[in-house]
Order: sequence, then C-alpha cells, then structure tokens
Amino acid sequence: MELERALEAVRGRGGADGLEQVLGQYNEKNRATFKFDPADEEKRKKLCEGILNILEKDTKTSCQVACLEALRILSRDKKVLVPVTTKENMQILMRLAKLDMTEDSLEDVSSFPVIVEALKCLCNIVFNSAIAQKLSLELNLAAMLCNLLKKCKDQQFVDDIKCFDLRLLFLLSLLHTDIRSQLHHELQGLQVLTQALESSFSIRWTDKYKAAEEHDGSPLSLQETDCAIEALKALFNVTLDSWNVHSENESHQFRYMAAILRHCLLTMGPTEDKTEELHSNAINLLSNIPVSCLDVLISPSTQEETVLKYNGMNMDAIQVLLDFMEKRIDKGSSYREGLTPVLSLLTECCRAHRNIRKFIKAQVLPPLRDVSNRPEVGTTVRNKLVRLMTHVDLGVKQIAAEFLFVLCKERVDNLLKYTGYGNAAGLLAARGLLAGGRGDHWYSDDEDTDTEEYKSAKPNINLITGHVEEPMPNPMDEMTEEQKEYEAMKLVNMFDKLSRDEVIKPMGVRLDGTMTPLEETVCQYQTNEQDSSDSD
Repeated sequence: MELERALEAVRGRGGADGLEQVLGQYNEKNRATFKFDPADEEKRKKLCEGILNILEKDTKTSCQVACLEALRILSRDKKVLVPVTTKENMQILMRLAKLDMTEDSLEDVSSFPVIVEALKCLCNIVFNSAIAQKLSLELNLAAMLCNLLKKCKDQQFVDDIKCFDLRLLFLLSLLHTDIRSQLHHELQGLQVLTQALESSFSIRWTDKYKAAEEHDGSPLSLQETDCAIEALKALFNVTLDSWNVHSENESHQFRYMAAILRHCLLTMGPTEDKTEELHSNAINLLSNIPVSCLDVLISPSTQEETVLKYNGMNMDAIQVLLDFMEKRIDKGSSYREGLTPVLSLLTECCRAHRNIRKFIKAQVLPPLRDVSNRPEVGTTVRNKLVRLMTHVDLGVKQIAAEFLFVLCKERVDNLLKYTGYGNAAGLLAARGLLAGGRGDHWYSDDEDTDTEEYKSAKPNINLITGHVEEPMPNPMDEMTEEQKEYEAMKLVNMFDKLSRDEVIKPMGVRLDGTMTPLEETVCQYQTNEQDSSDSD
C-alpha cells in the first residue's frame, strides 16, 4: 500500500508537502527492510526513477532528505539498480553529496543531512552494482571523496559526513583494484587517510613518532570510533602489498602511521565490543606496514609513563596485542579470521625486533618449572598456543607453531622443550627439521637458562609428550622369547597389510631432515654406506 502511495506521490499528485509526508511514512515502515517482494520489482524501479527526477530539480532540504532516505532503502535491492546506475544519476547523487572539485568549505550546516544521505545512497549503490563501480572510476569519484575529506578537516559537526566518505572510499578500494592503485599513487590517499585517522583521536605529539599517553583519558565517542574504524579499513586496502619501503619519505609515512596505531591500541572505545573492533582493524593495518617500521610500537620509557618496561622500552602496546591474542584464543571460534592476523603480526615483530621477542617470550614461554602436565594441558598462554599446534585448520596451526618457533629463536631443541615432539612434528616436517637443527633466521646468542626444577626433571621427561610420565610396567617382562617374537611378527604383518592396502605410507627422514617414502630413505642410506666402504 505504501509503495503505491509513494509512486503516486513522486508522479506529482499531492504536492511537495504531500510527497515528503508519504515518503516519510514509506521510509518509517521499511527502515529495517532488507528483503523485498519480487512481485513489486518493477514498481520499485519506477519509484527510483521518480525520486531521481525529483532530486535533479531544486527542492527544499527536508524533501531532498526524504527522497534520499527512500532511495537508500530501495538501493538495498540489487535488482532495482539498473535505472539508478547511469552516469547522469550518479552525478546527481555526487552533486548532492558535495563531491566536486570546488574549494568551497562546508559552512552550510543545514545541508549536512542531505550530504550524509547522498553518501549513504552511493555506498549502497557502489556495493551492490558492478556498473556503479566502473562508473566511479570514470567519474573520478575517489578524487572527489579525498577532496571532501580535506574539507572535513578543521570543521565541526561533520563526523557523519567524514564517516560515510571514508566508508565509500573503503568500498571503492575494496571492490576496484584500479581505484586502490589510484588512491595510493596519484591521490596521496595514504597521507589523506592517515590524517583522517589521526583526527579521530586527540593526539598530542611529544616527539617525532611519540604521542603523549593519557592513562586517565576518556574513551572515544561512538562517532569518533566509527570514523577511526572506517579510516583503518580504507587504509588497509590502500596499503596492501606495502611490504617493502622504497624511499625515506615512505619510511616516514609508515612510521608515522604506526605511531598513530600505537596510540589507537592504547585507546578505548565507548563499549567493549567497539574497543575490540577498533583494535582488530588496527592490528590488520599493522600487518600491512613494513616490519622495519614497527620499531615505533616500542619507545624509550620514562619512569612516569608505565610499569610495563623491558630494557628501558615502553611495552604497553605489545601487551595490548598479547591480551588481544589471548582473548581471541579464548573465544574458541573463527580462528582464521580473528586470531591469525594478530599471531602473524606478533611473529614478524618478534623475528625483526629483539626487545619485542624477549618481552613476549617472558610472557608466553617463561622458564619451565612444573613439567608434570602435558604442554597442551592448562590455562596459561603457552598451553593455549600448544593446543593450537594440532588444530584442524592448517593455517591456524601453522601460524601458532611458527610463533612459538620464533620465540624459541628457531631452535628445534628449545621448541621441543616447551611443546613436546608430538605437537611440533607438523612444523618440523614442513621445515625439514625432523632431524633437529635450527631455522634460517639469525638471532642473538643470548642463552636460555633452565630452572633447577627443570634440570632435575629433565632426565625423566618423555620427549614425545613433553612431560614427566609415571613409570609404566613393561608388558614384555612377563613374556617368553617365543611370545615376544610372535607379537613382533604379528605387528610387522599388520603394518605390511596397512601399507599394501595404502591405508598408511611408511615414511623415513632424509639426511637433510625432510620426509620421504621409507624405500627411498633405505636406498639413500645403503648408497651412503657403499660410498663410505669404497672410500675406505
């Protein structure tokens, strides 16, 4: 009923006031509607066309807002966007959103609701239409959004405009790789978006890459948090493939961004969920920053700043990352999306920065004392990470094992001490380190010291399980030699049957530590023995 009345109203029956009232009723009823009746598809298309015809003319602000709200609701349906996604109609919405290259500042506060609603419409249309995405590149939409973002700087009451401007930039950079490249290389998108992110926080710089810490500072407002999150997401897209720094200017830009992200990690949102979302997006972006630029996450500490110090460095941000990691582990679900980014970030930080590695190792792998339980049993961070080493998701178990391996300076004997051979076998097989040794990266030669408790228990530790086991009775003690031989042949025959039926494939370890079929291993050892015999 409301749809027919809205159609009648946009056709000019009822005047501007009547149109505004009817569309207001339609908007109120469909505010939370995301699935539409397919039978009314043609009517909704005609309503879109009628609304755009009205928006093309000069109408009063309240009528424009009502029309744009209705168009935003209708644009949730991909099937009705064909009449909307033309160059002319996109330009109408861009004009209403003040997306032009003029230098006029945003002074007319009364037009802000129109700008916000027009940006919301563009977000829906770009997200739901491949045609609109192509038109965005043709109409240079990204450049105009950057220009509008600059106008928002130093202006009051523009948080909503800035938020949806950033959201549209995020969508464009996500859905169109050419726009992502344009933002990075042509539009100074990295600098513009970094400034937008910084403006979401009240940062007071005390040094080049060091912000003043306000431990009693109030949390961000909801609008500030949303703006920061949208800026983080847009920056994530723009900084993809930024592993290598090619110039001093790029190095400065990334270090400056990392300093802002450090402040972000130490900032709270209005709610616990919003804080977690803010920190999650900050971690995703940190993963894109070249690891050589992440030294600004720690800085020389003064006595007044923090109690979290290591070697005179402030470790507050690193502790936030560790707490975030443990919280994601405790959730017990969505490990690939929620946990692997922070684990990967911590792994790279530990590999590149000695102070970070040593601080994290003291937290995650403190010196062993009680080895009566298996490494995967318990509630410590170490126990939780060792459990992940045998997770069903290959990506999760690989990054968890890699993190622990780096904390152990990529030394096999050190890793086995904390995890047991059984938990570490997958990583060692993948790395070709089943025979022992160490990884490819160089680490400092500082020695790990074992506790007296560990030294006394070490001779009794089961290397496979990684803990001290109670002595078990030997079942062969009661057997005669004939019974032992019979059980041994029975076991051989069982393995032979499994192998012939290809249920299992016996494997051996090459001299270089990699896995190979057992036949090849035997041949290799026989060849080596023959060569040794010939040389003698």
